[in-house]
Amino acid sequence: MSKFKLYLWLFSTLFLTSCISNKDIIYLQKKNDSPAESTISAFISKPYRLQTNDVLSISIKANDPKLVTIFNTTNQGEAGKSDSGLYFDGFTVDDHGNIRFPVLGEINVIGFTLDEVRIKIEKQLLDEYFNKEANIFVIVKLAGFKYTMNGEIGSPGTKTLFQDHVNILEAVANAGDITLTGNRKAVTIIRQLSSGTEMHDIDLTDINVMKSPYFYLQPNDYIYIKPLKQKSWGTGKTGIESIGTIVTLLSLGTTIFLLLKN
Repeated sequence: MSKFKLYLWLFSTLFLTSCISNKDIIYLQKKNDSPAESTISAFISKPYRLQTNDVLSISIKANDPKLVTIFNTTNQGEAGKSDSGLYFDGFTVDDHGNIRFPVLGEINVIGFTLDEVRIKIEKQLLDEYFNKEANIFVIVKLAGFKYTMNGEIGSPGTKTLFQDHVNILEAVANAGDITLTGNRKAVTIIRQLSSGTEMHDIDLTDINVMKSPYFYLQPNDYIYIKPLKQKSWGTGKTGIESIGTIVTLLSLGTTIFLLLKN
């Protein structure tokens, strides 16, 4: 085999193996086992059940605002929705699964959904303090949807979104998107449950990910984006970068060969 053919073979091999393919970076692709139609039934997530260290935002309203003033001791309005404001003004679920609520005292909420907590507080208020004519209206929400992203992501760290449901694509977009060297085919989600810790990989390049029970996140999920093998090789992310790396290596090899020959 001539030197030209050898260099051409080395160049082609390195070029083809070092570049990142479009199939590795495009989200929600239709693959061999994907349905032919353009829509896909998404997995319907189960209601989230509260765990220790969750923070709740609770407000109580009535026909006469003065009647419920004593129960609303903090500012739960838009101005108080900073992360620090929610941390100090919200109601944190303690290690025993309770929150301490004004007047009502300790209320056990561990394992309850938000709707169940709302019904529980409304019932206690009507049983002990108000009649139906007061039109008590209780609002119970998580004090921000918190999750953490790390690895090959544009803006790693703990994020908070003020919405009830967050899917993995929304979380990725909010964190600055996965970098070009991030592995979208094996995104690891670590989830804390009452029964222990779950860890699961999902493929964001496959449209069928929308059927996964991990497509919709749960509060306090940890998401890790692994790097592609191309990053450890250091050969370049695009064709131009790869060509530059290959040319540099060939030039270095030629220089060493000539020095040794002389």
